[in-house]
Amino acid sequence: MEKIYKIILFVFLAVFSSACVQFDDSFTETVFEDDPALDPTSETYTFDRYLQENYLKTYNLDFLYKMQDVGSDIDYNLIPTNLEKSKQLAILAKYLWFDAYKEVAGPEFLKEYGPRIIHLIGSGAYNPNLGTVILGSAEGGIKVTLYECNRIDPTQVDVLNEYYFKTMHHEFAHILHQQKTYPKEFETYSAGHYDPGYWQERDNVVAASLGFASPYGSSQPREDFVEIIANYIVKSDAWWKDWLDKASKEWRIKLNANGDPVTAPDEYGNAQYVYEVTTTESDGIAGKAVIETKIEICRKWLKESWNIDLDKMRANVQERQLHIPEALEKGFAEIDSYKQN
Repeated sequence: MEKIYKIILFVFLAVFSSACVQFDDSFTETVFEDDPALDPTSETYTFDRYLQENYLKTYNLDFLYKMQDVGSDIDYNLIPTNLEKSKQLAILAKYLWFDAYKEVAGPEFLKEYGPRIIHLIGSGAYNPNLGTVILGSAEGGIKVTLYECNRIDPTQVDVLNEYYFKTMHHEFAHILHQQKTYPKEFETYSAGHYDPGYWQERDNVVAASLGFASPYGSSQPREDFVEIIANYIVKSDAWWKDWLDKASKEWRIKLNANGDPVTAPDEYGNAQYVYEVTTTESDGIAGKAVIETKIEICRKWLKESWNIDLDKMRANVQERQLHIPEALEKGFAEIDSYKQN
């Protein structure tokens, strides 16, 4: 089968240890200027004011939409995000991520535990040797980088979730478990199935049947943990019903008359093997039960460690997804309002 690109939705670059990570920078001790000088004659002035008011002043967070060469991975050929896409992402990140946590976890939560930098990259970070493309990364609990930002299409909610907002919730879950580690019991349910070297070869059907929420989740336990949380929050009831149905089945690769594997494009245009069901969960397939058990572990950990109700967070985000057009209209109106100030 020809080499195809698989999506690495997230890459966690920090070094982990069993000890909790302590942040040196608090909300009141910032390395950023409180009121950095902005040029009112600049083409980007109104957007810069929006970011200053909604991110820098509110969350002590520097939202970098002008690609930083020094802060980018020089191993990849990368391009900046265009201004219109940057505005869309800034508005929606606030609406679907920061405002959701503000409502569910309280107004101070992300001020204390959120990242200090969000960096937008217009393209993905392609690795032709592995056949993968990185769509997001988190570094030391301080910086979150989002790739492929020029592809954002606010009318495609499923793609928004897969490429951006699952990334955000995934990376933030990494930040949280750096400080308060997740239960080691979690790793026992898929022991023997993690594969950091060849997870990208796993189809969705395979990953689900093994008890994972995505192929990338099968790469290693910490990615499994945050993929469960992120997918549970952003994916719809219909998506979860379909995924758990996949997890309940045993499969085999479908072959054509010549005995060769049958392939078909997935929802993102990548070639995938076609699978056919051979048995159902009544024959002892446990993928569905494993996923549901993992969700319950995540639910308990978030409540006991952070006083966050996972189901309330999911309900909040799911409701917000229904109002993306209104959020964008309101956000752009706020950006335009700074012309008068």
